[in-house]
Amino acid sequence: MKLDYENYPIIAAVRSRADLEAALSSEVQTVFLLKSNIMEIEAAANRTHECGKLLFIHVDFADGLSKDAAGVRYLWTKGIDGIISTRTGIISAAKEAGIPCIQRFFMVDSRSVDTALESLRQSKADMIEIMPALAYKSITKMKNSVSTPIIAGGLIEQKEEIYSALNAGASMISTGKQDLWYD
Repeated sequence: MKLDYENYPIIAAVRSRADLEAALSSEVQTVFLLKSNIMEIEAAANRTHECGKLLFIHVDFADGLSKDAAGVRYLWTKGIDGIISTRTGIISAAKEAGIPCIQRFFMVDSRSVDTALESLRQSKADMIEIMPALAYKSITKMKNSVSTPIIAGGLIEQKEEIYSALNAGASMISTGKQDLWYD
């Protein structure tokens, strides 16, 4: 199974077991586990797959995990479908190991786009996530500069914001707002 952003562009961004269960009973096809620990990841991956969904782990917030190539490979042995990180080195390590990877970028000023493009050239991430999702100009500029699919995440609270980000060039939207996980 792979990310199907053309048919269902919403991703559940979860931080707790309760959020995970809500996401698994929703219409989303992909779950971003933003807070985890190494003792729970395999069970989360198994449960997510039982529900026919994909699970990406945010490596930067996985407690008990070494934030290096060995840590990324360890996660892969637990059945996850991919990783998320802001760290170019982690993304590069995942890419070298054949693990699907999403690199997160925070757009805080006009220089952020150039910095993100430079990092992406090094990491060669499979997808990128632009945060906050409401940074439409940054999404458009990135879309015009790369062929990498873009996920817009952060601060999405209304369907109109989803449509605006998609219209700006995002392929998918990640949100923790549970009522947006349903079509």
